[in-house]
Parts: sequence; structure tokens; C-alpha cells
Amino acid sequence: MKIISDLHIHSKYAQACSKNTDIDKLEKYAKIKGITLLGTGDFAHPKWNEELKRDLIEDGTGILKTKSGFPFLLQMEISNIYSQGGRGRRVHNVLFARSFEVVDQIIEELLKRGRLDYDGRPIFGFSCIELVEMMKGIDKDIEIIPAHAWTPWFSIFGSKSGFDSIEECFEEKSKHIHAIETGLSSDPPMNWRLSKLDDVNLVSFSDSHSFWPWRIGREATVFDLKELTYDNLIKAIKTGDGLTETIEVDPSYGKYHIDGHRNCNVSLHPSESSKINNICPVCKGKLTVGVLSRVEELADRPEGYDPKNRKGFKSLLPLTEIISSVYGINQLASKKIWERYNRLVDTFGSELEVLISAEKSKINDIDKKLADAIIGLRNGNVEIQPGYDGVYGKAIFDEKDKVHPQVKITKRQKSLTDFS
Repeated sequence: MKIISDLHIHSKYAQACSKNTDIDKLEKYAKIKGITLLGTGDFAHPKWNEELKRDLIEDGTGILKTKSGFPFLLQMEISNIYSQGGRGRRVHNVLFARSFEVVDQIIEELLKRGRLDYDGRPIFGFSCIELVEMMKGIDKDIEIIPAHAWTPWFSIFGSKSGFDSIEECFEEKSKHIHAIETGLSSDPPMNWRLSKLDDVNLVSFSDSHSFWPWRIGREATVFDLKELTYDNLIKAIKTGDGLTETIEVDPSYGKYHIDGHRNCNVSLHPSESSKINNICPVCKGKLTVGVLSRVEELADRPEGYDPKNRKGFKSLLPLTEIISSVYGINQLASKKIWERYNRLVDTFGSELEVLISAEKSKINDIDKKLADAIIGLRNGNVEIQPGYDGVYGKAIFDEKDKVHPQVKITKRQKSLTDFS
């Protein structure tokens, strides 16, 4: 049974998220995207919890379903902000639970430490070690996964407040950490460069802040299970048996791939930023050190290392982003984009089917320019202007807009020669 899952999303009660999100919209757009299992997001928020209990049905499998039968997994993200090892730490973790009964116990324990009603992604001052201890004390099958593991500001390996290893972060509780989320700015080959991650499975989810298809399912994890149950799913995450591949965006598309300073319109490849000790050449403040630099700092293997028996992955971009780039339409929700998007999805069944499986000749019959772009993306022939310091990367499909392949900077992203 093939399952394409996005198990890290947020509700309308999380900060900076769409206020129109509900279960019906999540189901509708998950189906359009091609996602067949979705996380609920924010299960501990009192108002969202109430909606989940109203709209989802438990059947004893640990997977909840809508009235029409679409499956959801109980999931939330928690922000741990604390001090450890003489430094301030800020780490986000994703939690999975098998039932509302377990969720109620999680809520009861978290309320002893703080509030849950102000944000779907609540902040607590206890450590990741204490988080694992607390969760495993409630139910040994609660799964904890470090979220967007390389993001500079809020992650286990983040350059601003993270750790250098899972063991440093979780100490004796590391045995309970079976997977990390790659995040938008890293992909499996980047993670393979760390031998200390060899026994840790890689998962990818969207961390979506809305139900729209350019956010939901933009990263996903594919499972092959005999039956979709909580136990089977968690076993696959723990052991890798049944976890077949991940669907990633090109890491250059992520908002923190290379080093930079958004306020000064400066972004630099690590080979450039290292020459100036990560100091912004405009304002002389510190650059935000991106994921590429951080991986290089911690890696003990060369770039291009390819391990044996690895899981597969596909590197894609949201279809709306492709249409936007090909046709120069900046507004993703515009009528012109929806017309082209719906034509393709209606023909092939889902967005992921268009991006992964649809034959070029058949896409050609609908839109030749998009067919060329989609096949180019599948073959890794699309250049991405790298994202930095909270700015998304951008795909370049027109040859005349491409920059020198050894530099790979955009007009807004400056090399050191621009400041000499």
C-alpha cells in the first residue's frame, strides 16, 4: 500500500498561518496535490483540538479519518527554548500520537508547564531531553522528530542555536530519536555527508502554513505498508522498513540555503562568506549562516558521497512555482496560474502525478513550455537562485536569465566583487 504523506503542517491557530484552514480544505487540497495521508497539525491547541474531535473519527488503527474516509495522523510541533551547555538553544520538534486519549494526556502535562491557547506551535522552556522523557512517560509510542533539522534559527543543527549532534542535544534520550526532518533547505545528499546520521532515517514534510497546493505537500515522505495503521507507520519511521523515499524541493529553493542578510539584499555562497568571516559587507553585522555552510561545518564526508542501501528521493518544485517562473506571473493565486494548473491536474489526476509521472508528450499536448520545464526539473537541469535569510529561492527556466554556473547568484544576490 503506497502512502504519500505530509505529516508536519499547521492549523489556523498557529502564528503566520492561513486563518481559513479547516479539515475540509486540508482534505480537498491534499487530494489535489496527491497526498494520501496528512498530519493534523497543532493537536494541543484547545480550539483546533475541538475541531479535530468534531471532524475526525477514530477507528482503533491510530489513523483518524474524515467522514469521507480521508486519513489524518495526530501531529503537532513544539518549540523548545532553553539553555544547555552554557548556550541558549531553540529547537523545534514534531510529535505524533495514536489517539485523542494520548493527546489529552499530552495536553494535561504541557499545561503544567505553560499555556497552549496562544499559538498552535507553543513555546516551552524545558529541554529536548525533558520533552522526550515527558512524552515517553505518557505513551512509549509517541514519536519525536527534530523538525527542519538544519534551519538556522529553530532546529537541532541550526547555526544560531542548535547542537552539533543528536547525542549532544538529547543525551541519554538519543535512543528515542529515529528520524530527522530534512527541511526545505537541505536534501538527503547533504545529510549523507554526516556519518553520525547513518543510523537516522530521513523524512521530509512541508511544515505548511496554509492549505494551498504551493505549500501543502511540497515535501513529503512515501511509505509502502501492508496496512495503514499508526503502529505500522511508526515502525517504518523507526526502522526504515517500509519507508521508501522522500519528495524534496531542491534545497536551493529553501529560505535558508546559503548565507546572507535579507535587510541588505546580500547573499553569498559559503566559499565567499567564509572569506569575510560571515560579516555582512554592507552593514558589518553578522550574516545568517545558511544550511549549506552548516552542513559543510559538520560533515565528515566529501560532497557527492553516496551511501549503499540508501533511500531514494525526488527533487521537485511546486507546480504553481513552475508556472509562475515560466510565464512570469508573480501572484501564485492568480487566475492565469489556476487555469494552467487545473488543466494539468484535471488531466493527470493530481499535481504530484504531473510532476513525477506524466509523459512529456501528453503534457506537451496541453502546454509545451510547461512540459519542457517539468521534464527539465525531473532531469535536474533547472537552475535555482539560492534562498537565503528567509528569502525563498527561485527557479530559472529561461536560458537568458541564468547566471554563471560557478557563481550562481541573482541580481539581488551579490558576490564580494560587488562590494570591492
